[in-house]
Amino acid sequence: MIRLPLGDLVEAYFVQRLNRFVIQCRLDKNSPETVEAHLADPGRLRELLVPDSRIWLRPSANPKRKTKWSAVLVEADNHSVVSLVSTLPNELIKTALKQKAIEELAAWTFVRSEYPVGRHRFDFLLEQDDQLLLLEVKSVTLVENGRGMFPDAVTLRGRKHLETLAELTASGKYQTAVLFVLQRSDTDYITAASHIDPAFAQAMTEASETGVKLLGRRCTVTTGHITLGSSLPIVLHRQGAD
Repeated sequence: MIRLPLGDLVEAYFVQRLNRFVIQCRLDKNSPETVEAHLADPGRLRELLVPDSRIWLRPSANPKRKTKWSAVLVEADNHSVVSLVSTLPNELIKTALKQKAIEELAAWTFVRSEYPVGRHRFDFLLEQDDQLLLLEVKSVTLVENGRGMFPDAVTLRGRKHLETLAELTASGKYQTAVLFVLQRSDTDYITAASHIDPAFAQAMTEASETGVKLLGRRCTVTTGHITLGSSLPIVLHRQGAD
């Protein structure tokens, strides 16, 4: 079991988002007093960050930091708990790769993180005999109508990653894969959010057709831990489909 502890968290209530990386919360739902918390996920998160939604904060140990709290979890409208820390999937996957705990990648050996290729840097480099595999990890928090979806905001960087992986796959120098990690457990598949970023959706389909492996994984999230869960299928967007 690949699990990360979340530490001691304090329950609060969301008030508003001040900018991409700072939110305002109330520690007491009935008090007008507010605190500011750092938000590590720059995505839109509009369906999650709604007034009075329950949110869990971690106090900062750094007295010099501008915000004294960090946002860690939020409760969705169906009462499931969702992680707001976009770096957690990479931590989980790094541990899982080293332990060969991801079935689809168990034949590959972890080499290093943050592997540079040209002007891009990919999350992980794996090897198997004389073959190399580049793995990119994407954090997924958006669920709409039972569908896990990525991205929740237009991502030029994400599209460029897919296009570069497709080019590298076609060159024969690398095998490549993208692993979408759902930081919640309330859906059965992941697809591209074509209504948000149609260019990314198209790049995702084209990458798959080129040979880039698309993998999915869910997480179980509680106020104490985040645990890497079972595989999820990736459903590709087809041009003209809803």
